[in-house]
Amino acid sequence: MARPSIKTVGVIGTGVIGSSWTALFLAKGLKVIVTDPAPGAEGKLRDYLIKHWSSIPDVKVTQSDYLNNFKFVEKIDPHLGELDLIQENGPERLDFKRRLLAHLDANTPENVIIASSSSGIPSSEFVTECKRNAARILIGHPFNPPHLVPLVEVVPHPGTGHVYVTAALQFYGSLGKDPVLVNKETPGFIANRLQAAICAEAYSLIARGIVSAEDLDKTVTSGLGLRWALNGPIMTNTLGGGGDFNHFIDHLGPAFKTWLVDMHQHKFDIDSQDVDVLKERVNEWVSHVDLKEVEESRNELLIGLIKSKSESSQGL
Repeated sequence: MARPSIKTVGVIGTGVIGSSWTALFLAKGLKVIVTDPAPGAEGKLRDYLIKHWSSIPDVKVTQSDYLNNFKFVEKIDPHLGELDLIQENGPERLDFKRRLLAHLDANTPENVIIASSSSGIPSSEFVTECKRNAARILIGHPFNPPHLVPLVEVVPHPGTGHVYVTAALQFYGSLGKDPVLVNKETPGFIANRLQAAICAEAYSLIARGIVSAEDLDKTVTSGLGLRWALNGPIMTNTLGGGGDFNHFIDHLGPAFKTWLVDMHQHKFDIDSQDVDVLKERVNEWVSHVDLKEVEESRNELLIGLIKSKSESSQGL
């Protein structure tokens, strides 16, 4: 089945993720039709677009085109026939997504891809009421903010058609994203599961008083994070084994097992009083930090890092 090229995107929901997606789509030369029922949503979106214009990498259009190639609408229904792809960014609630996706499926041309930015709900759980063509529905989960961070997880449900998976991967790749295909649905997908595992141990170490919140973060940003920004844990392990992953596992396996046993014994319980201790220790540090400055510095350095990685990969 041949699919038309994607030139017009519908964005549903203009929270942080929806606004960032909109900025990226516009910067890459796409027409965007946007809707959000929240009061003042259109003005907040335009303010967001203006604020982040200069930070978007590899922009394909002028600032004037970027700011004027979207249409904010009260109702998306009259415009569904104009769309080539929908990026849904509604609340992370199963009942909401079931109703919305069923409505979109029933009223959108049957070959239009409907991608959800859901950060953890597999699409098989909210396509149950879709009667027309549930095969074109999948997850397109970005990492925040989508206009900067290249990762997007493409997660089909068991009934998603291969042609739509391929088209979604190609579409996100054409935007400069670095899409990964999650072959089987799993709650939280991949990146959030990894993040949850690391955070659970980080919370445990802080709550137990083994390390301060500030030094915990420094352990990542001055060590693990630097390496993982360039090579993921599997390649890092392989390099640590002298180029032999088997050697790494065989050499560190016994110690790794001991650490895992201790981690299991001290597993962080989100429903325990440990949460109050954690909050107190984190807030004590964060209260002395200028968070706006931290965010601005992070984004500036992130832009430079992404640009350097892109230039390096192109030179290979």
